Amino acid sequence: MMSKFPPRRLLAVAAALALIGGQADAKGSQNRPKTSLDGSEQVCPLGSFHCTPRPYNYAMCRPNAMLEFYDPTLSTDSDLRDISPAYVRAKSVNSSSQTIYHLVGDAWLTRADQRLQADTIDYNDDTTDYDARGNVRYQEAGQLMAGTHMRGNSDASRGIADDVRYQLLDTRGNGVAKQGQMLDAQHTRYSMATYSTCDLGNHVWEFRGKTITLNKDTGVGVARNATMRIGKVPFLYLPYFSFPIDHRRKSGFLYPTFSRSSRSGFEISTPYYLNLAPNYDATLDPRIYTSRGPMLAGEFRYLLPGSSGQLNAEYVPNDHGESDGLANTQGTSRYLVSYTDRTALWTGWTFVGSYNHASDSSYLYDYGNALSHTVIYALASNAAIIGGGKWWNASFGGTLYQNTNPFATDSSLPYQQLPYANFSMNVPLTHWLQFGMDDGAVAFRKNGYVEGQRADLYPYLAADFGTAAWFVRPKLAYRYTAYQLTGGYQDYGYYGLLGSGTASPFTQQSPSRSLPVVSLDSGLVFDRSTSLFGQSFTQTLEPRLYYLYVPYRNQNNLPLFDTSLMSFDYWQLFSPNQFSGADRQMNANNLTGAITTRLLDDDGVERLSASFGQIRYFTPQRVQLPSGPNTVTPFTDWSGSDYVAQLNLQLSDRWRLSSEYQWSPNSRVTDMASLELQHRLGNDGIVNFSYHYRRGLMEQYSASAVYPLSERWRLLGAWTYSVAIKNMIEAPTGTIDAMAGVEYDSCCVTLRLVDRSYVNQGYYGLAPLPAGSNINLRDNAIMFEVVFKGLGSSGGQIDSLLRRDILGYQ
Repeated sequence: MMSKFPPRRLLAVAAALALIGGQADAKGSQNRPKTSLDGSEQVCPLGSFHCTPRPYNYAMCRPNAMLEFYDPTLSTDSDLRDISPAYVRAKSVNSSSQTIYHLVGDAWLTRADQRLQADTIDYNDDTTDYDARGNVRYQEAGQLMAGTHMRGNSDASRGIADDVRYQLLDTRGNGVAKQGQMLDAQHTRYSMATYSTCDLGNHVWEFRGKTITLNKDTGVGVARNATMRIGKVPFLYLPYFSFPIDHRRKSGFLYPTFSRSSRSGFEISTPYYLNLAPNYDATLDPRIYTSRGPMLAGEFRYLLPGSSGQLNAEYVPNDHGESDGLANTQGTSRYLVSYTDRTALWTGWTFVGSYNHASDSSYLYDYGNALSHTVIYALASNAAIIGGGKWWNASFGGTLYQNTNPFATDSSLPYQQLPYANFSMNVPLTHWLQFGMDDGAVAFRKNGYVEGQRADLYPYLAADFGTAAWFVRPKLAYRYTAYQLTGGYQDYGYYGLLGSGTASPFTQQSPSRSLPVVSLDSGLVFDRSTSLFGQSFTQTLEPRLYYLYVPYRNQNNLPLFDTSLMSFDYWQLFSPNQFSGADRQMNANNLTGAITTRLLDDDGVERLSASFGQIRYFTPQRVQLPSGPNTVTPFTDWSGSDYVAQLNLQLSDRWRLSSEYQWSPNSRVTDMASLELQHRLGNDGIVNFSYHYRRGLMEQYSASAVYPLSERWRLLGAWTYSVAIKNMIEAPTGTIDAMAGVEYDSCCVTLRLVDRSYVNQGYYGLAPLPAGSNINLRDNAIMFEVVFKGLGSSGGQIDSLLRRDILGYQ
């Protein structure tokens, strides 16, 4: 059986206003999980980076009086009607012919999933015709109905009711009608009717149609000659409008959006969703940009046996907007293509691929979303075959990059890897000894830079001794790395082509490096029972020693394909290499000493964790990165690394604090400091504060909050302030990002208004500013979003921004 996509919930028209915004998200709406009738929901744990969207909260809705006659024990299978007898009940039953029964006083007529109640019911046992008058109430699978008069036929599942109030049971859909007509077991038509998910009798929004037809078989409602109203004010006329009455997918218009950006002008987007089959669908999204012209965007998704994928495309036939970046795009056609696929090949092996390509480096800059999209300065495309077994994993493929920084050249891109192959294994030899390896072979390509192939072999033997109270983990590894540089390698330095007469650091076409890597990791775990603030805890004390030995090898004649110095942190105290990639392996004769203490409550939850440590060096740190085209930074001879301390504290489920600090005994300055504080306000609010500092790179303060004013109103805000850093190239300072908003929630409508002011040039600090470019240091975006509960939202663009900028937002 083929898998099916999750339902995509549709809304023909939703209000969305962006005075200064960005590109619409052509992905469609996001599914919302259901909530319980009392509106209960799971609160996102403190410290979570990604919180699930809040379920729709219907707790503010008033109890529906129609539910008073709802019987949950009644059958929900309408297929049983043909084989089920009819039962009647009343205070008085009269029948002169034994065929027509006159039921008076709290009369009931029940068959399978149907139940008709009224003051008076006339029922023909031969024809199954019925006529109910006075306080009529009707229940069947999927809906409730109340009226003044109802007549019909039980066998044919037909009926006509006057002055109707109705309530759908699978959703909160409800309304009133001058007349309701049950066409059969699956179809109902209401005339001069309304539809809404608000409280019956108090519709904040509703559709009013000449006819509204509900098809339970397809899960679709259709309104003809309808108007959408906000309160009592007509909002939009719709000659034909379809909407979901359950959670299945259906074809139809998605949420139109209206937005504006400084580079593309006003945008109008009217996507249309095509439910082509249970296992594939598509979305067409025609757009108009007033400053650039029309665009056609689309999305196609598929799920096949053993394969799944998605294709997204955008095409602009003639862009008449101005060119701000290095590429001249005025008067040209522009496009963006994104394709992903994952296909099972045979047992244990899978093909994974992605293709991402833009027509020019300014495309994402011109058509990016100022509210919800993060800056992307390189698009990666990859194709690989990956496999794995019980003790091994392997991959073979290639990776390409395209520059999408409008103010930088392709020299800013990483090396292309065409092709690459990786193999890793970890085989247990005994219960305490294992053999493994991490091997890789890559061909690196980059115009204007030295190119070549690299093979990196890293076999090892690792042992693990210990109990819950102690451990000793020796490891013996051997690393061999070999290169084959392309011809003309002597014309290049570390950072590209060299000038005439400049010596190259690359003295061999086939250099190599081999060395052993020996480590011994050991630790103890002590614990005791203690109490704090009247609460009992288990406290641990965990000293740890890590010894690392790697002999020095001169690596200055090796290129830098994918290697950089990693940021130093607590876990670097126990790392065999301070460099990422395989082009540099540090030398070491080091001993790390560290200690950790924890507080665990009676449920095993870690309430406090504090660690402190330092590396002691017994030999100089001779392996360094280049400082110029053919020079290397002089080695250091420090006696010890930075002192590293970190603290994580969560004494209750409403407060969390985490902090890290690094102090250098060599330069006697602070190298890094961070502080993050988070507080939960009830179930709907959160407050965050953070400070981040890394010497020579950044110093920023951030604060964000979701503050509930009442059950219905929440204030939203985020702020980031950057302190000037010496020697940074044109780094932005001051308030670099500020966001403020308000959210209103009610029974059936949620409204959000968000304003964002930000520095939109993420390349500042990386390269000198391009001369003669039209550079706007700051931009502003405003978005208004309305969510009609039970139908969908106007695009969900604000949600992604709030979850990104406010830690713990739901």
